[in-house]
Amino acid sequence: MQEAVFNALVDLALNASGQTIPASKAYLIEARLAHIARREGFGSLEDLVHCLESRQNPVFRSEIAAALLSRDTWFFREPGSLEALVRTRLPERVAASPAGRIRVWCAGGSTGQEAYSLAMLLEDEPPPGLAGAKVEILSTDICKVATEKARQGVFGHYEVQRGLSIQRLLKHFTRLDSGDWQASEALRTRVSFRLHNLLEPAAGLGKFDIILCRNVLTEMARSARVRVAESLAKQLAPGGLILLAQGETLHGLCDGLEPASDIRCGWVAAGTANAKASAA
Repeated sequence: MQEAVFNALVDLALNASGQTIPASKAYLIEARLAHIARREGFGSLEDLVHCLESRQNPVFRSEIAAALLSRDTWFFREPGSLEALVRTRLPERVAASPAGRIRVWCAGGSTGQEAYSLAMLLEDEPPPGLAGAKVEILSTDICKVATEKARQGVFGHYEVQRGLSIQRLLKHFTRLDSGDWQASEALRTRVSFRLHNLLEPAAGLGKFDIILCRNVLTEMARSARVRVAESLAKQLAPGGLILLAQGETLHGLCDGLEPASDIRCGWVAAGTANAKASAA
């Protein structure tokens, strides 16, 4: 790949999604854009970049930027964190809600495996504290293709093998004539999907009791991580929790957040972690 082509695509990814792509991973660019290049009839990525630069097509630019993002996700990734949410945090939030209604946001939810994993836990192992509660799950992603796939709930054989037990597969999914598997209507009605760029304001999404933003920040530039952290903090309901993946942190990114005292990789509004621990 020519250096100018690489730099143009790296700049596009950084500006559109905050993602950084090191030179050592230039091969990922070719792999992630190959299908679009073929579809559009481009003989090379150089032709694709020339089209981007010569024609002002924001829809096409957004598609290219979204395609450059990593889509690597699977069912029940870091399951202990999800199980802890269902056993303790969600019942706590229900108890604190006069209406018995809580909202969960899977930010950067890709093709929906995380949101569906949470929905399955709520179906299979609901604790007494969630009896009669309304748990709304919203999953958002920058990629239109990934969002539509998530909404349909259709996954290939390789995808359902990653993290999904045979018992849950047979209980919650139906085998289609194509050989793919589709999530049950019961699961699909538990989750809603929406396009959203985490670098953009999220006020329109409303407030959330739990925000899952796992395996999203790692590949972002620091300036982008700051913007995302501040945006997540604004959408956190009083007493709410932001949950990251193992190895991720919001330290130094947002003054309004601090580590939770009772859950690993959890973050809460600044000044509340010790108060919760004392109350317990």
